[in-house]
Amino acid sequence: MQPSFSPQGPLGIFDSGVGGLSVLRAIRNELPHEDLVYLGDQAHIPYGPRSKREIQGFADAITRFLIAQGAKLIVVACNAASAAALHSLRQTFPEVAFVGMEPAVKPAAETTQTGKVGVLATPTTFAGDLYASVVERFGQHVQIFKSTCPGLVEQIEAGALEAPETRAILEAALQPMLAQGIDTVVMGCTHYPFVIPLIKAITGQEVRTIDPAPAVARQVRRLLSQRALLNPQKSQGVIHFLTTKEPTEFKAFLKQISEDDPAVDQVKWEGDSLG
Repeated sequence: MQPSFSPQGPLGIFDSGVGGLSVLRAIRNELPHEDLVYLGDQAHIPYGPRSKREIQGFADAITRFLIAQGAKLIVVACNAASAAALHSLRQTFPEVAFVGMEPAVKPAAETTQTGKVGVLATPTTFAGDLYASVVERFGQHVQIFKSTCPGLVEQIEAGALEAPETRAILEAALQPMLAQGIDTVVMGCTHYPFVIPLIKAITGQEVRTIDPAPAVARQVRRLLSQRALLNPQKSQGVIHFLTTKEPTEFKAFLKQISEDDPAVDQVKWEGDSLG
């Protein structure tokens, strides 16, 4: 039986961990009246080094879970999951509206003055067809310098946003790019916007950082409007936070970035499905 979608239903948002909260933040700013269900699959983090098939299995099960929660649209707030699974999700669930992540190579290519752009992303994102397509369409006339920033996702998950180890990872990624003359850095992982202040401390304010989250939020609004699914309520929407791991770390990160102390519930994997 196909699901029926209601304007009063929540938006479903998922990521491998806390990174997608950068996207949730943008969606909250764009669509304050929408209810949101956010799921961080921290039991399987990081997605970046995992196989395409493995990530597709996680994304399929999470999508089924979010649909069961009444989600009227699903945001794949994870670059690795978008690269590995967005196409298959749209084939498996043709009735569902999905919004995914792609590295913002297009705006970077359009605005760079030096013609040299840095992209920070995970191995899965760089290896995916989505990234290759974006570069082919929009990046032919610029030089692109890439780094996978090994260990950075784990540092951010731990809340170590300003730690010396985090800075060392970013310096190892950015200093060679700066030596080549980049003037733009693209956030190709939803975790990375949380360390933009540290990135700017390394690059200087003259190097532009591009976070795709606001553009994703605008696309969510467009799709909801097209499908007559914008929530008509005038009150502030509610957010339900979920994690597949014990919630202590997730709650600590939320408090660190917002100073709020919302409830976070745990859902557990039962084989290949979420209970």
